[in-house]
Amino acid sequence: MKAIYVGSGISLVASAYAAFGANVVFTVNKRNCDITSLKFQGKELQWNSKGSHIASGLGSATVSAKRAPRWSLCVAGSLTQYLIARSGNPVIYMATHITAPHSVGELRFIARIRSNEMPNSMPLGDVSKTSGGSAIEGNDVFLVNGQTRPKFYSSERFIDDKVHCIGGSGRAACMVILNYETAPGGPFMRDINTNNGGESNDLYFYMNSGHLRTEDWCMGLHGPYAIHFTGGSISDGNLDTSFFKDLGIRGYVPDSARGSMSDQVSGVEAGKQAVVHFKNKEAQYWARADDTGNYKTPLMKPGSYEMTLYQGEFPIGKSNVQVNQGTITAKNLAGTSLSSGTFWRIGDWDGQPTGFQNADKFHRMHPTDRRMTSWGRLTYTVGSSTLGNVPMALVKGKNDPFTIVFNLDANQAKAATLRIGTTLSFAGGRPQTNVNNWAGPAPSQPTKIDSRGLTRGGYRGHGEVYTLNIPAGTLVTEKNTITINVLSSSSGTDFLAPNFILDAIELSQ
Repeated sequence: MKAIYVGSGISLVASAYAAFGANVVFTVNKRNCDITSLKFQGKELQWNSKGSHIASGLGSATVSAKRAPRWSLCVAGSLTQYLIARSGNPVIYMATHITAPHSVGELRFIARIRSNEMPNSMPLGDVSKTSGGSAIEGNDVFLVNGQTRPKFYSSERFIDDKVHCIGGSGRAACMVILNYETAPGGPFMRDINTNNGGESNDLYFYMNSGHLRTEDWCMGLHGPYAIHFTGGSISDGNLDTSFFKDLGIRGYVPDSARGSMSDQVSGVEAGKQAVVHFKNKEAQYWARADDTGNYKTPLMKPGSYEMTLYQGEFPIGKSNVQVNQGTITAKNLAGTSLSSGTFWRIGDWDGQPTGFQNADKFHRMHPTDRRMTSWGRLTYTVGSSTLGNVPMALVKGKNDPFTIVFNLDANQAKAATLRIGTTLSFAGGRPQTNVNNWAGPAPSQPTKIDSRGLTRGGYRGHGEVYTLNIPAGTLVTEKNTITINVLSSSSGTDFLAPNFILDAIELSQ
């Protein structure tokens, strides 16, 4: 079997034996590695104005074809892209290897599909469909038929996002992520999945980007990942890529050369999901624990890892572990609660603004969306208010200060500790707190993340927890008042003013 050259490209064929009797044919440009033609069931799906490619296109690359299975190898500087077709599978298998920080922009694969053939996004629908809209923030947030939509609203947490698709007319193209082991950011990282921007409906897999970036980019092999074509349904994601071990793909580590971790974790509050995360500079993995705390990781590359136990998305325990080839290593870990001697707590230590005002909407709506609850200044009275009286985010000059009213008895009105948990800061925003007539000290500026969050549905940052030691004589019996403002030397307009997203607030002694 030999590669078939068509015009200026390499045509790779994957015959499908599924019930709908389709096949997949894609053509790779020999000059730059763009997919310039993509046919499924005989229907051309590739957008004709731009190709499907890594990043925004490599510009130029050395492209070669191999056989059995038929595949294309593209090399551009420190980046190597693999595009593979396998007989009997309606799938484009892919992998991306880098040896240095990339100069091609964001490291992502983007398939640009004709929207008249596949207009829909699955499973989230039109939340990222921006066609026909007018820009309301930068060039990436749009107002469409009265609803706010950027492509960022298609994101899901990596731990939840194995498959996302576009489709229509009895066909679907599904991005299947077989692993995230070289993608930085951890299990709760999110990035763009789909965007119908008009003539093309784009299907993404983001590997490295600057969107709320908290870690260094990882070098090595990203993948395998794949586009799986179906008769219109969402792929189950169960693709066999064990044949990669026979292809000589750079950086590929077969199952036989891996190990894993399995044991039990504890210390997570009842009703909260326990997640175990393992990472080093080259790879990372994660696993959910069951209700009894038992966990088992996927197969991992051998090496030393930092192990973190999360309560929801809030870290409560760390350790170091060693993964060895061919073995299952046992490691238990007990988390430590942040709460001790608590008078009251607003929200949960889960690394998210769970239950707060608009927290159920902001992943898919801009703060200015008419479907949002109005962003007014709120007061929370301990013992009687609901979490809906707590803003998920405080924005400088917009909805600060946030006021908390509470009563203490004579045994409680002493020196105390106030903790304000945040998940993300924008433009240096951090809490400046007053307790009754006492002005708390200004906290240090948080680590800068040069990316929008609140207005693009993001909330994961470095998760700063600010601890305020309230001196004796400040709190009084009966009624007390805490006000929290946004402190920052920066400025901004509307919801791009300095802000921070809340996790929990707690007063203890």
